Amino acid sequence: MAKDLQSKREQEKRMVSEMILLYCRKNHHTQRLCSNCQNLLDYTVERSNKCPFMETKTFCSACKVHCYQPEMREKIRQVMRFSGPRMLFHHPVMAIRHFIETRKEKRKNGA
Repeated sequence: MAKDLQSKREQEKRMVSEMILLYCRKNHHTQRLCSNCQNLLDYTVERSNKCPFMETKTFCSACKVHCYQPEMREKIRQVMRFSGPRMLFHHPVMAIRHFIETRKEKRKNGA
């Protein structure tokens, strides 16, 4: 179970990392993360590493407890809004897996 939890955590961190990188490349015209986007990535990784609900949640957006500071929450929301639709073209397998897991979670919660 610990291995599954660790792989789930790593998968979430990889997904958010790719989304932030895509956002930064397209909006800040960089090849690597700018300092603001790197700070956001570091923050999200820290939150993921400390998440006590990792075992039961699918993604942070589906979590009942929002541990992000309001400013960082807004930044990651902007990244997700921008990168989400574009992930299908840049990382199709990852995007489809994310979509399927999100749909499963919504059905499970009756939404």
